[in-house]
Amino acid sequence: MKALFTKYKLVIKFILTFSAVYVLLSVVYKLYLGCFEGSSFYPDYITNLVAFQSKWLLIAMGYTAEVLPHPHEPAMKLILNNQYLGRVIEGCNAISVIILFVSFIIAFSGKLKTTVCYVFLGSALIYTINLIRIAILTLGIYYYPQYSDVFHTVIFPGIIYGMVFLLWVFWVKRFSKINSNV
Repeated sequence: MKALFTKYKLVIKFILTFSAVYVLLSVVYKLYLGCFEGSSFYPDYITNLVAFQSKWLLIAMGYTAEVLPHPHEPAMKLILNNQYLGRVIEGCNAISVIILFVSFIIAFSGKLKTTVCYVFLGSALIYTINLIRIAILTLGIYYYPQYSDVFHTVIFPGIIYGMVFLLWVFWVKRFSKINSNV
C-alpha cells in the first residue's frame, strides 16, 4: 500500500489540494451569496455588476441596451433594442468557473508569486471573456433566435470552458512545479 501512495503521490496531492481549495472557495462563495438578501444589488453584487457591464458593452457596440431586475426570479433582465432577450442569473457571473480555474492552478502550483499572478490574470481574463460572451450571446439571440438553445448550451459554454482548459494546459506546461517533478 505504501508503494502505491509513493507511486501516485503527485496524483493524490493534486486531488486532495484541488478538492480542498474547491470546497473552501465554494463555501466562501455560498456565504457571500447569502449576504445579499435585501441588498440594493439584486440578486447579488457580482451578478448585478456583470449584467450592467454587459449592458455597457452592448451600448459601446452601438445598441440600445437596458438591464432591469426580474420581477419573479433572482435575475437581471437583459433588454436589447427594447426586446427582452434573456436574463443574467448568478450562474452567468463566471465566479463558479473562476473557482474551478483557481482550484486547478493552486493544485498544480508553481512559485508563489507566479501562481498568485496567474490566478489573478487568469481570473480577470475569464471574467472579461464572460462579459464578451454574454454580449455576443445576446446579439446571437437577437439576430438568430432559432439558434438560442445551441448558442446558450453548446457554443458559448464551449468557448469559456475551452479557454479555461487552454489556460490550464499553458500553466502546467509553462509554470507548474509538476514539470520539475517528472
